This record gives sequence, C-alpha cells and structure tokens, in this order.
Amino acid sequence: MPIYITLYQWTDQGIKSVKDAPARIEAAIKTAEKTGGKSLGVYLTMGAYDLVSIYDASSDEEASAFLLAQGMQGNVRSTTLRAFTKEQFAEIVKKLP
Repeated sequence: MPIYITLYQWTDQGIKSVKDAPARIEAAIKTAEKTGGKSLGVYLTMGAYDLVSIYDASSDEEASAFLLAQGMQGNVRSTTLRAFTKEQFAEIVKKLP
C-alpha cells in the first residue's frame, strides 16, 4: 500500500483545544483503519511542524479523503508527502533511461 507522511501545524482553534488532541488523534487512527488504512506512527514534534503522521492507505484518493475530513474539523493544516520504500525507489531507478 502507498505510504504517506503528513506534517501538521495547529490552527488557532487546534492549539486552543490542544488538550483534546490525543483523543482526536485516536479518533483519526480509527477512521483510517475503518477505510482500510493503517497508522504507522504519530509524533509530536518541535520546530516548524507540530505533529508528524506516517500511515498507509489503499490509494491516493483514500488518503486525500481522509486528509480532507481532518482539515474540515479546523484543528490542523497539513502538508502530505507520498513516500516510497528503498525497494520501490530501486524499482523506479531501474526505469530510468
């Protein structure tokens, strides 16, 4: 399954209710699982981003719907990266001319 890395930043609303964030994270993990995805890890970070999430989903469309649903809640803004394993990277490189 495709792997995604999402970098999150709190919105004003999200930081005001940060005490509720652990429950929101657990709810998001359950939502991902219900749609066939799987959380591989969620981390509180210091620096330009407040949280980092690594997960897999069955397709880009599924991941997009999941991210849009999170954004609609208004607690975070996100930047998502499609990630490739080292094995996938090796296969990609083999296709180069």
